Amino acid sequence: MESMGKKKPRRPRRSFTPEFKAEIVGLCRRGDRSVGQVAKDFELTETAVRDWVKQAEADGGERNGLTSSERGELAALRRENRRLREDVDVLKRATAFFAKETR
Repeated sequence: MESMGKKKPRRPRRSFTPEFKAEIVGLCRRGDRSVGQVAKDFELTETAVRDWVKQAEADGGERNGLTSSERGELAALRRENRRLREDVDVLKRATAFFAKETR
């Protein structure tokens, strides 16, 4: 029963260069090894490798979905939207404060 609560320690989050990802995607596309085998050989998670392959297919127009540049633009727009909402919230509070002061 004690072993049920134990979890595998999490691996620290790693980052990879676009060149490395492209190399891994190329190995998967060649077809001589499965995605699982490539992931195992390079000590990567199979999910990460599958995501890289899917993204490469979207970037190449082979699959529907957002390209890498569109994902970057979307992230930037979301950050800007969040900042603007915070600015509006501050202005609303300031307006309420000064409206109360002038009465």
